[in-house]
Amino acid sequence: MKKYHMAYLFGGLAFCCLDYLWLAHIATDFYKTEMGELMGTPDMAAVALFYLVYIFGIVVFCIRPAMKTGNMMKALVLGALLGVVAYGTYDLSNLATIKGWSRQLTIVDMLWGSFATSIAAVAGFFGASWFK
Repeated sequence: MKKYHMAYLFGGLAFCCLDYLWLAHIATDFYKTEMGELMGTPDMAAVALFYLVYIFGIVVFCIRPAMKTGNMMKALVLGALLGVVAYGTYDLSNLATIKGWSRQLTIVDMLWGSFATSIAAVAGFFGASWFK
């Protein structure tokens, strides 16, 4: 059980750090430009709940299956797939229903979600591997 706690910790740290860098420093202007008036002040309780739930999903759907096979590449691939599905669900739904949501925002955000989730899954895999 401790290995999955470590998977959650390492995966969560990686995901949160990457997302912070992306949202606060790298892509801030991109999101402001693309979202315009749609962008509001984040609800920090919702933000925290997203991270708690999403990182749990990374552990269950990416890290745990990779740990069973001992294959880090499985964590990477499953993380990329989870990221594109999860972020795609959000972004494509917004593209379909929100006036002013752009295709460019959809594509960039889906690529980001896939990348960040795959790196978090690998980080969680290595964190869990230390506690076999």
